[in-house]
Amino acid sequence: MSLADDQALGQAVEALIRDVAASEIAPRFGTLAKGEISEKKPGDYVTVVDAAAERRLTAGLLALTPDVPVVGEEAVESDPGLLELVRQPSASCWIVDPLDGTANFASATPIYAVIVALMRNGRTEAGWIYDVPGDRMASAWRGRGVLRSGRAVPPDAARTGRRGYVGYKIKRTFDRHLVGEGSGDFGEVTTMGCAGVEYLDLLDGRADYCLYRITKPWDHAAGALMMEEVGGGALAFDGGSYAPGQGREAGLLASPQTRTLTELHPHVSALARALTSG
Repeated sequence: MSLADDQALGQAVEALIRDVAASEIAPRFGTLAKGEISEKKPGDYVTVVDAAAERRLTAGLLALTPDVPVVGEEAVESDPGLLELVRQPSASCWIVDPLDGTANFASATPIYAVIVALMRNGRTEAGWIYDVPGDRMASAWRGRGVLRSGRAVPPDAARTGRRGYVGYKIKRTFDRHLVGEGSGDFGEVTTMGCAGVEYLDLLDGRADYCLYRITKPWDHAAGALMMEEVGGGALAFDGGSYAPGQGREAGLLASPQTRTLTELHPHVSALARALTSG
């Protein structure tokens, strides 16, 4: 596709995300009945809003690109084989998280987002993250930088101090495993329970890195691309570049600053070994 085609597609995807958020997600915040919230497994929540938003997003994306399949989080729950579309070296597909931060949404905590990514030829080509309560939208195309609310995001400036977000599976054991030399390099550590909002905070200079043990593609494909496009990157625990099709527990350290990646990754590797061993 040409640059003009991609720009038109990007505008249409952003409009679709905003429409779905306004019609399916925001009106239901704080209104869910007990029977409209369930668990796929303990601690992994899903609501009727996840399903409704994904249906609308899927239909809209297929209308824009009929030949590009959609891999949605809830669709994969019903048909795990859909993940093979993401893992293929020549894959082209949409990756959709219709409601990132479902546990927050279900508990009426206003930290949730919509995430959409486009894969072409086995790599993330474009991504969109929309913080619904905060009305923050970011988009990126490979090789073309990142836009936040229509403006280009400059390379991340150095911050005073260090702050990071970690996934809840690491957060529960972070202090116990990461002790001794290097532990102070991570600075203040917290979790938002919403990868999409965390990536937007990284773009806005509110934090320096995010660290996850579980790397589902709908959570990270768009955000990892954005980190690359502002001059940083995303690494798996083994040091290789993050890829949406990587193993579920391959881990991820992402930052808009290469310096942060260089300083923290050796400690992350040690943490990963500790987590694996117990």
